[in-house]
Amino acid sequence: MNVHSFADTIASASQLQSVTRRLPESQAKELDLLAFAGDDGLLFMHDGVGLSARGSVLTIEMPEGTSAVNHVETILRALHTDDALMRAGTGPVAFGALPYLPGEPGTLTIPAVIVAKSGDGSAWCTQIGPKNEASEWTMAEFVAPRKQRWSPHGFDLHSSVTHEQWCSTIALAVQRIKAGELEKVVLARSVDVVATDDFVVGDILSRLHALFPSCMVFSVNGFIGASPELLVSRKGSALRAHPLAGTIARSGDSETDAKLAANLLASAKDRWEHSLVLGTFQELLGPLCDELDIPSTPSIVSLRNVSHLGTLITGSLRARDVADGKALSALQLAGLLNPTAAVGGVPTAAAIACQRELEPEPRGTYAGPVGWVDAAGNGEWAVGLRSARIEGNRARMFAGGGIVADSDPMSELVETQLKLQALLAAVVRP
Repeated sequence: MNVHSFADTIASASQLQSVTRRLPESQAKELDLLAFAGDDGLLFMHDGVGLSARGSVLTIEMPEGTSAVNHVETILRALHTDDALMRAGTGPVAFGALPYLPGEPGTLTIPAVIVAKSGDGSAWCTQIGPKNEASEWTMAEFVAPRKQRWSPHGFDLHSSVTHEQWCSTIALAVQRIKAGELEKVVLARSVDVVATDDFVVGDILSRLHALFPSCMVFSVNGFIGASPELLVSRKGSALRAHPLAGTIARSGDSETDAKLAANLLASAKDRWEHSLVLGTFQELLGPLCDELDIPSTPSIVSLRNVSHLGTLITGSLRARDVADGKALSALQLAGLLNPTAAVGGVPTAAAIACQRELEPEPRGTYAGPVGWVDAAGNGEWAVGLRSARIEGNRARMFAGGGIVADSDPMSELVETQLKLQALLAAVVRP
């Protein structure tokens, strides 16, 4: 953001006021974040809690993407804020789905109305608008029944590459890894879905939540999904991340799935791939924390049709940085970590160069950070996986896998098919 545009955005923000109030218990119980977001709102929720928003009062331009996010908190703090709760997610909040490549331009949206529900059952509402212009609203205004829209009844699917071409691409990447050019690269392919009518985004989000209730369901300006991977969250000094790397199919039979999970935990190839990811988190987050706990053994994260190796990382940002306001915000932490080795590779620069050459389509926001940040630096950012870009009757979705020296091209093809099927189950409903 250049000096001129930054000054203009600050000036615009200073003309806005943000008012946050707790919702009465009766409204908190009735609050449906999915219904509030509808087809064109903003949403970030998991396990039934999170934030949902509508409208837009200010757009924050990020011409340098996640490589330059230091100005965002300054803009949020420029709003006149009346916050009765002073907790994570209250006051002005900016939502975004940012590009995978750190230098690509992106935007954040400050909504007009934000509602939120926390794990303790409490809920609140933030209204943002011009200073000295009081606004009155009722929940019914935003959750009134939508006009009936019929979902598409026909779909055409087209992969960006043939299965043979994809296996050849994986084999080429393995050759480069064995030649010592890099240790790991994550390669992704896309599938385009063209429907007979426009997709009904709210219906897709509801199905994603039903299919993947433990995942982070999001909707930001046409980019939707249900991500199983937490890039980073910050609440005060508390930091969390949950990187995933290593995948195996599920069978639907509990006994068989237990054996498959044990095989995944015992897989030298998958454990090596996972360790590369953890190494980057230790390197980047360690210097910022008084404490950083990275378990030595990953756990199994089971989803509807696949299981992953996952490691829940917890930490405490350095107390002196938090006390003097120098601790990195959730968005700054996301920018620092993006792209992780779970979606990029090792070394990062070599992996991105390999992706640029071998991937058939640019990623856009796929595998980039998606989430929110507030004026205090709190926030949650997921990795934009199991996602689709919806534009009218068209949807583009990606799926990828981590390639290391022991990767088998056919197995990697199957992994992308499994990941695509998870999203297609919510998007394609004949």
